[in-house]
Amino acid sequence: MSSAFDILKERGFVSQVTNEEAVARAFEDETVTCYIGFDPTGQSLHVGNLVQIMMLAHVQRGGHRPIALVGGGTAMIPDPSGKVALRPQLSTEDIDQNILRIKKQLSSYLDFDDGHEGRPGRASMVNNADWLRTLNYISFLREIGEHFSVNRMLTAEAYKLRMETGLTFLEFNYQILQAYDFLMLFREYGCTMQFGGDDQWGNIVAGVDLIRRKERAAAQAITTPLLTLSDGKKMGKTAEGAVWLDPEMTSPYDFYQFWINVDDRDVEGLLGHFTFLPMDQVRELGALEGEKIRRAKSVLAFETTKITHGEEAASQAERGARSVFGGAQAGAEDVPTVEIGRERLEAGINVVDLFVEAELGKSKSEVRRLIEQGGASVNGERVAAIDRMLGTGDLDDEGVLLLRAGKKRFQRVKTG
Repeated sequence: MSSAFDILKERGFVSQVTNEEAVARAFEDETVTCYIGFDPTGQSLHVGNLVQIMMLAHVQRGGHRPIALVGGGTAMIPDPSGKVALRPQLSTEDIDQNILRIKKQLSSYLDFDDGHEGRPGRASMVNNADWLRTLNYISFLREIGEHFSVNRMLTAEAYKLRMETGLTFLEFNYQILQAYDFLMLFREYGCTMQFGGDDQWGNIVAGVDLIRRKERAAAQAITTPLLTLSDGKKMGKTAEGAVWLDPEMTSPYDFYQFWINVDDRDVEGLLGHFTFLPMDQVRELGALEGEKIRRAKSVLAFETTKITHGEEAASQAERGARSVFGGAQAGAEDVPTVEIGRERLEAGINVVDLFVEAELGKSKSEVRRLIEQGGASVNGERVAAIDRMLGTGDLDDEGVLLLRAGKKRFQRVKTG
């Protein structure tokens, strides 16, 4: 039976490892407690976070104990990694509200309930605000600061980038605080392993080194490759912005459509990373070509949406997609829908205004460009003029308007 580490490697999660032999042995011989940090500066995690989340989920399924560490303390100290400017600071109230929402999102992937016989151990959600917000600065410097070399820290890629635009002392503390998190989790939870993206390697190994110095103990780290899709886009980014895990910010239908629309070349890798399907099935689906690759994309979209939003939401999104792209009436009610007052349609509403209201454009100017480029349609008919007015006579037999922006973005409009 494959160990959790073997599974992570096979599915493409492993890039850098502090000591591969020690890591492999730990996953085979003991129950590993490991953690990943999540930044609560936003109301929702996004698809770009899914590599780390799924890594923890696979580890838990392998019988180990994952810790999701939310940075209620470090969110108050901007992380310079990959940033060219200082990140705006949030209030503690906003950070704490974000943490509540993030735990709900993580609960779709991790089991935070008490472990029972025959089930993997309980995942934990820990907030580093518990030790960072009450930290005594002088005591911290005396205990921890002496173990960090400024010269060495300045060689980190995260600091190099910010040095060009102006690294603040506030940001300079981030690596030390992240290393301290690892030390505290080692002391309080027996956590011996940290996961993260390749861009966090410097911060992570600083924690490994701190545990070695303070506790005379060995800790390990695994980083994941930074996913870039074949079209050059960053994972989880679209022309419309980030793909969020919160259904109020990205609907299950739009979430499903994100996966349907990925490049054919990425399907196998995404199935390996973002589903729990056996790798034999992943490879079989990834080998499909031509028109048959659509089946693999449908499986990818359904499985990822099911994990994130539940099977019912995934089925509704699937039915909605079939009704739009297959011309079937069944399932049309599952397409994202906006409702407007019938009296507004009777009076007439400008097509540009309706597209903006249906969130098929961020602004009127964007919708105007879409129409001028021939990318907008109503009930399958291309919109030829930006001054077109829509009324009740434009409703289809079902009493709705089906708006399309580009090739793959749809919205139903019905009157109430």
